[in-house]
Formats: sequence, structure tokens, C-alpha cells
Amino acid sequence: MDSRCVILDIGGVLEIAPRAGWHQSWEQRLGLPPGTVNRRLGEVWRAGRIGEIDEPGVRARVSAELALDEAAVDAFMTDLWTEYLGTANEELIACVRGLRGRCGPSLGLGILSNSFAGAREREEAAYGFGALVDRIVYSHEIGVLKPDPRAYEAVCAAMGARPQDCLFVDDLPENVEAARKFGMLGHLHEDNARTIARITAHVAPAPEAPRP
Repeated sequence: MDSRCVILDIGGVLEIAPRAGWHQSWEQRLGLPPGTVNRRLGEVWRAGRIGEIDEPGVRARVSAELALDEAAVDAFMTDLWTEYLGTANEELIACVRGLRGRCGPSLGLGILSNSFAGAREREEAAYGFGALVDRIVYSHEIGVLKPDPRAYEAVCAAMGARPQDCLFVDDLPENVEAARKFGMLGHLHEDNARTIARITAHVAPAPEAPRP
């Protein structure tokens, strides 16, 4: 039985999210020294990535740390999510969508993403990743960040797949290396052409053994 699986990261892979400097803009707007936003909210960012704080908690901390009223918090969070979501990597998404038609239901498709509280709802609304893949594993829902091996264990368990059958695609070398150490196949995403070629090679049918 075919047990091949493709698991992808989101940010920098399925989403293109160049840094637009939204927090620097807020520092200028509030008359704060450079680096103030991350210094005051660094613990919030960490907690949000592993699910130790929910969205209402994030909003409350932003309001308290930066002395923002409700309307300003709304604007701040809108800017945060605009940069977080970026834009769709349409070419790669189209490739993944086409895999189902070419390879059928036996091919497992998944996502493993270091994320933030609220990411599932916003990415689903923006990009419909739930219809693209079988399972999505977010760090803020499992409490573990890549490159912790428990993240790769979680996605393999969610997919019901053996590590050696899974190709993992990420844009950070340390995450790809950790996946390989866990026993997965790894590909560092640097451009769509090479990533699509690697995925295509992974899902290609194994050659039949020559008949005697």
C-alpha cells in the first residue's frame, strides 16, 4: 500500500510574508524607542506561539504594555495579522492541490507550522488550507515549536504516517535538519521550481521490479 506523505510549513513556504516592519511603524506612531514593542511583548509572542495565551489574552497584554485603547488595539492586531498572513504562494499551493488529483487519496498531505494564537481561523479564512491538506498541526495547539522533535512526532501521528515515508518542506535549515534527524525526508524551500521538483520526485510511483 502506498504510504507516501508530503508535509509543508506555512510561513515562507505556502505563504509569502516579507517583513514590512509593522511594529517599527507602531513605535514611531507611539513615540517609543526602536525595539520597544518586541521588548515589552516578547513574552506574549512566545506564549502565543505555544498556546499559553489565547487571543483575548494577547489583546489585553498589548493594551496594557503599550497603553492602547480598544480601537488602537484593533488597529495594532490588524497590522500584526496582515504581516503574519502575507500573500498566498499560488504556484506552490496549486502544485499541492494538483497532487490529490494525480496521486489519489492514498497520498497524505499535511501542514506543520510554528504559529500563533488565532492563526488557524485566519489562515483558513484567507487561504482555505483545511481543504488543501488532510491535517494541520499548529504549534500553538500542541504546545511545541519546531525544531523540537515532538513537533515532527505530532504531525506524523496526526497523519498516521511513518517518518521515513514523509517529505517535510520548510524554509528554515534548522527545521529541515531536525526533521531529518527524526527520520523524515527533508527539503529546504528556496524557490518554487526546486521544491515542486522535489515533491514531484517524492510522489512519483516507484518503478516496478523487472520481470524475470
